[in-house]
Amino acid sequence: MYRGYVRPEDEVPATDPDIAQAADPSSNEGKEPSTSVQRTVIAVAGSAPYAEEQDDDAARPLPDRLITELTAHRTLALRDALAENPAIAFQAVLHNFVLTAFYRFASSGSCLEIGLRTPNFPAQAPGLRESASAKAVEARHEAWKARLPKRENDLWDALTALDGGAQASLFAHCASFAVNAVYEPANRYNQARVSAHGVRTRLDRADVLARAVGLDMVQAGWKPSVDNYLGRVTKPRILEAVREAKGESSAQLIDHLKKADMAKEAERLLDGSGWLPEPLRLVDPDAAPVGQEGEAGRLPEFLADDEDQENASDDDPHSSTRLNEIKERDGTAVPQ
Repeated sequence: MYRGYVRPEDEVPATDPDIAQAADPSSNEGKEPSTSVQRTVIAVAGSAPYAEEQDDDAARPLPDRLITELTAHRTLALRDALAENPAIAFQAVLHNFVLTAFYRFASSGSCLEIGLRTPNFPAQAPGLRESASAKAVEARHEAWKARLPKRENDLWDALTALDGGAQASLFAHCASFAVNAVYEPANRYNQARVSAHGVRTRLDRADVLARAVGLDMVQAGWKPSVDNYLGRVTKPRILEAVREAKGESSAQLIDHLKKADMAKEAERLLDGSGWLPEPLRLVDPDAAPVGQEGEAGRLPEFLADDEDQENASDDDPHSSTRLNEIKERDGTAVPQ
């Protein structure tokens, strides 16, 4: 310890102007002696440090409430401007639809709150994925996917480059995914996911849309089979289908068969007939209603004893005779 002394290494270099001035007696001539070379700046009202604080306040973000109010004005003005430009409004909706239909990881937020929700089918109907409609939708989707840009940020410019016809086709393709014409059961107390009134309204509006586009389920490729209809309904409904398509005489040819055989023979009889079950028919709003909804027509007398028909033996000689009568008409009878 060097108490009371200053070590050589602690001496301030002579190049320091403040120290040099204090060390030079001539530099202090006419001035009061100073006891310290340390200088302190004291901030008072109106001084420079306060001005710097004001600069900091100017850099702060605007209050959230003020931003909300300003953007409310902008939103209303944008609505008015968009309403005056139908072409841009159409493209804006199309842009929203395409983001949902083609860009799986696209951001969910959008300035246009129009959603494209594709309802799922509650049950996978037999042959649905292999149907002509499913294949056509998939092929159209893949063709558009190849034409659209990879990045969603490039989508607006890509849509602008399309002509009106291409935009309309793409819009229709995307809008089609929102169609829901599926029946859902609802109990009498409307405790299901949807109410009975809601389902009825949905199906009625689906009928309006089907008539507008001229929907024909026969041309769409649907035909009755054991898997999709005949094997899943009662024998009276199987006979009703054959009677409507082929007449009473054809229905009588299979009325004695067990349900499995009846469904199989009915599928063969109905092939190429264009017959459709009621839920697939194009409803004519001007046609007079026939009976109550879901009520089967009155059965003929030969179907009155349904229980006896179910218990009929497979080796009934009359059964074999009538099966051959049916097959002889089509040239498929097997020689005895």
